[in-house]
Amino acid sequence: MDKKELKKFVIQSARLIDDKKGENIIVYDLKGLSSLCDYMVIATATSAPHLQAIEEEVSTKLKEFALYKTNRDGSQSNNWRVSDYGGFMLHLMTEEARNFYALDKVFSFAKELAWQEVKKPASKKKSTKKTTTKSKKAVKKTSKKPAVKSTKKLAAKKSTTKKVVKKTTKKGSK
Repeated sequence: MDKKELKKFVIQSARLIDDKKGENIIVYDLKGLSSLCDYMVIATATSAPHLQAIEEEVSTKLKEFALYKTNRDGSQSNNWRVSDYGGFMLHLMTEEARNFYALDKVFSFAKELAWQEVKKPASKKKSTKKTTTKSKKAVKKTSKKPAVKSTKKLAAKKSTTKKVVKKTTKKGSK
């Protein structure tokens, strides 16, 4: 597996953990810094069943891409599970275990890898502002012209009505 594919699977693992409501997910980039692996994923589970559910979800989804654990530790533990996928390791821990073992301090020398999807709402706002400005201008232009025309038409109608009324009253008086 090449480095780009490995990074893709590491990010996918972090997102799977997030989908399962894992907390405080951190991905450490250890390339060139560790002989163990290139990436380390650490996440917190809220309970033993939650820990189990997250581990099963990640394992099942990665198997779909033919990525299997090479080693596993803590299968009977309710506090900490470690899965070794060759190029990266996955540490799932309860909050108590994470605070006690302080792996975040151990790997503080490593660079954190951004794994969350970046959303771009700013570009959508700009485009809607442009269209609203254009539509306001269009409304202003169109609303002024019909108002002027309708006033002239009303004045013309009034004068013709007066003429008709005058003619009918003259005819009626004869």
